[in-house]
Amino acid sequence: MSLPLKDGARNWTAPLIPGGWMAWSFPTAMFFLTIFTLLALMAVWEYASPGGNPRVGVLRFETTRGDRLFVSLLGAAFIHLAWLGLVGPNLWWALALSVVYAIGVFRYV
Repeated sequence: MSLPLKDGARNWTAPLIPGGWMAWSFPTAMFFLTIFTLLALMAVWEYASPGGNPRVGVLRFETTRGDRLFVSLLGAAFIHLAWLGLVGPNLWWALALSVVYAIGVFRYV
């Protein structure tokens, strides 16, 4: 499925289904696809190599891989909301910061 055109150029935020009941734009679809992919990859990882015992990290509470994924996604949401409020709508640097945050959570928490 291609993106809608506006004046001959791709319109990234236009609805993918005109007149649909929900505004499924390309960024919205990519967001949900990314969350689904992360959950599926976590399930495959857990099946291939069971996590076993929870570990205690820097924050001194036990976490499993699923807990760390949840904390990473929750932190990324707050990072993006803070970025929107403090900096503006260009979220590429917020995405980079969220990835660094997630790596830190999986490594040290």
